[in-house]
Amino acid sequence: MAKVTVDAATCVGCGLCEQACPEVFQVGGDGIAHVKVEVCVTHNLQEVAEQCPVDAIKVS
Repeated sequence: MAKVTVDAATCVGCGLCEQACPEVFQVGGDGIAHVKVEVCVTHNLQEVAEQCPVDAIKVS
């Protein structure tokens, strides 16, 4: 199973990840994206990570 992380120091809170996969990502009140769950059966999380403009999302 892949591990998904968001680098809070890099994240700018643009919300693209949350729009692409709201099952996994949520931009919190702090303006930073957070991982809610690490598994998504409907989206390719690597593709979502590649959409991040600041490369804050890592899938390993």
